[in-house]
Amino acid sequence: MAVKKTFPEIKASAWLNSEPLSIEKERGKVVLLYAFQMLCPGCVTHAAPQVKKVYDFFSRDLLTVIGLHSVFEHHEAMGIESLKAYLYEFQYTFPVAVDNQTEGNPLPDTMTMLGLRGTPSILLVDKKGFLRSHLFGRVEDLQLGVELGVLLGEK
Repeated sequence: MAVKKTFPEIKASAWLNSEPLSIEKERGKVVLLYAFQMLCPGCVTHAAPQVKKVYDFFSRDLLTVIGLHSVFEHHEAMGIESLKAYLYEFQYTFPVAVDNQTEGNPLPDTMTMLGLRGTPSILLVDKKGFLRSHLFGRVEDLQLGVELGVLLGEK
């Protein structure tokens, strides 16, 4: 029998649009963690606008949306100043953690810890702090809405 583990904390080098958030402190709410790179075509054209809609639609009392900028390529072009401009230009106001990068590791720390395959990735954490869904690539709005609805409806 597999042992359920609570979702780990994000390893961030910086936070934008928010003070640092803790997955543990968000217990009682559903958490949507959106891993992205600002130059990822699928992130720019589909996932980021979709996550913005979710953030704008749901009450903060029910759902916490966290962006995780996990850069694993084109590091020079995706620094924090560029990320700030990107968030401003597209009016993304949800909290964004900048994934920590340990020197010598080609992948960012949280991305590695979570076993992410790339971006965009959406991870849904239930009210008890357990990972319930790991979506990679383009996700249809209806699918994401149903998955969120199921988790939000749980006690």
